[in-house]
Amino acid sequence: MKFAEHLASHITPEWRKQYLQYEAFKEMLYGAQDQAPSIEVTDEDTVKRYYAKFEEQFFQTCEKELLKINTFYSEKLAEAQRRFATLQNELQSSLDAQRESNAPPGLRKRKTMFHLSQEERCKHHNIKDLKLAFSEFYLSIILLQNYQNLNFTGFRKILKKHDKILDTTRGADWRVAHVEVAPFYTCKKITQLITETETLVTTELEGGDRQKAMKRLRVPPLGAAQPALAWTTFRVGLFCGFFIILAVTFVISGVAFFRYDRVWPLVRIYRGGFLLIQFLFLLGINTYGWRQAGVNHVLIFEINPRDNLSHQHLFEIAGFLGVLWCLSILSCLYSQQTSIPMQINPLILYGFMVLFLINPFKTCYYKSRFWLLKLLFRVFTAPFHRVEFADFWLADQLNSLVFILMDLEYLICFYIFELQWSNSKGLLPESEDHVCHSYSYGLRAIIQCLPAWLRFIQCLRRYRDTKRAFPHLVNAGKYSTTFFVVTFAALYATHKDLDHEDAETFFYMLIVSSTVSSLYTLMWDLRMDWGLFDRGAGENTFLREEIVYPHKAYYYCAIVEDVILRFAWTVQISLTTIMKNNSVGDIVVTVLAPLEVFRRFVWNFFRLENEHLNNCGEFRAVRDISVAPLSADDQTLLEQMMDQEDGVKNRSGKKSWKRSHSMTLRRPLISSSQSKTDTKVLIEDTDDEAFS
Repeated sequence: MKFAEHLASHITPEWRKQYLQYEAFKEMLYGAQDQAPSIEVTDEDTVKRYYAKFEEQFFQTCEKELLKINTFYSEKLAEAQRRFATLQNELQSSLDAQRESNAPPGLRKRKTMFHLSQEERCKHHNIKDLKLAFSEFYLSIILLQNYQNLNFTGFRKILKKHDKILDTTRGADWRVAHVEVAPFYTCKKITQLITETETLVTTELEGGDRQKAMKRLRVPPLGAAQPALAWTTFRVGLFCGFFIILAVTFVISGVAFFRYDRVWPLVRIYRGGFLLIQFLFLLGINTYGWRQAGVNHVLIFEINPRDNLSHQHLFEIAGFLGVLWCLSILSCLYSQQTSIPMQINPLILYGFMVLFLINPFKTCYYKSRFWLLKLLFRVFTAPFHRVEFADFWLADQLNSLVFILMDLEYLICFYIFELQWSNSKGLLPESEDHVCHSYSYGLRAIIQCLPAWLRFIQCLRRYRDTKRAFPHLVNAGKYSTTFFVVTFAALYATHKDLDHEDAETFFYMLIVSSTVSSLYTLMWDLRMDWGLFDRGAGENTFLREEIVYPHKAYYYCAIVEDVILRFAWTVQISLTTIMKNNSVGDIVVTVLAPLEVFRRFVWNFFRLENEHLNNCGEFRAVRDISVAPLSADDQTLLEQMMDQEDGVKNRSGKKSWKRSHSMTLRRPLISSSQSKTDTKVLIEDTDDEAFS
């Protein structure tokens, strides 16, 4: 593998701009070689002057890069040393408190008197939190060591290439005189930190068991995503192959059933399951795309980097559930041949899905399922705790999966009120009451508003924590428009069924509220969630200054797609108004629901890209796990830093509400005018402070 490819696959994405610009140096060297005057048409002195001028410019650029790397390395090293000192103190306090609680009563009282008060002891986190904090800290210093090694290798490679192209040894001389004495290379404190962390975790947290300690501190591969296990790949192919075959069989078999209106209860019951499977499969594509583009979704979602689902695992789950879905619906269609009552099949399918999710045994991706359940609990209890990025991301997904909730509500209502259990073809009734598929009893409208309500109260909670009306109250206003849309839709449908004269009034109010809601959400998608239409976009017209994905066409196509699908409701209203057939509404919903899931799939790419660029602006590469008690000032500062998740941050250097807050939170970098010796002094000064 060429070094350029090795560098691209092993860098820490959030620090991308702080690495040696190896490709730029290569282009610089090859460009100088191509543009050099030929010795055949000019004299030798002219050629020498050309190369002398180029070398002067080349080494000046090298000095700037070296200063940048020294500065960044010293910043991160000082940060790591302070973090290690904090963790050491917290570990010692926790161990003292633990020993005190296990001591005899007389000794415990005497120790409390001289060491820890009851109030201080209550603030200490348990050992489990400290183990996690040390694990994340160890990952951060390994990343810094990797940064150190990659940059030194990059300098060595590019200066060697310089000497080869120009047939000189000045590159090697410059490396010896500048790079090999640079603080980022000569300072070995990072190795000392790694050793001390391993020793501390082994002796204090794992009872002297080094094998167990190193397993806990295990660093995930720093290069490109590792290939999945062979059996996982095999199962993905197997399930997807079965799904395609069964889906074709279902389509062919279903042609005869879909000629009748009475098929719609069956469609509504199984439609939600299909949308869930589609969502999981597209989420797998999201995960693959994020990994390929260097968007660190593991950090953004605060997932354990050592143990998380890859895109292949998501494909496997989607394929497996897809096979079960096809088998269940085929069993319904051929219920007479299988002698299984039609109405039993959906219960078996969805019952298995629920059991798969809540299975308490440590199998079938137990940690990931537990993480999802915990996240769902946080979403539904949003007013009572701080809202993290993963919380409102999942709530946003639920807004696009609202059709699943509505179909689930229909399934429960249908089985309770409309299903004739004595009829073996109960899901294909001779006549339909249309009670469960209407707004007449009110619950359907509440279910439709539920995802928007969850995001609404999340925004209010974020406003309570930060006391900032923009963006949180404005964002809450966006979700409140859904309440008006659903209310007027319910009133219009109910009054239309009852032939009330004011139905037309509610129809126009529905159109107005839907238009306002679509415009509101569209502008928020493009400007705040995706960070597009930035004034400082430069050559990235209508986009932003920095883009992660390789082609601008992706962004422009996504903008067009978002505009079209945000106003897809106009098709539904037009067709249901013009055509009197009762099946038209179901047909349109069955088409638009998967399109809404697809819209959210596209939205995910650019929402996480924007969040990733915010993390790059903060050089944040690992999870921030705090174990020390926070003061009131620290708490306010942390809340403001966390608040940068919900929207765009202007990365062009111009002032904006995001920049004005974030700039005061970031510790200022060393001035670029400082000399290399100043940088070295900074490292040496912080060494004594951190290890005293």
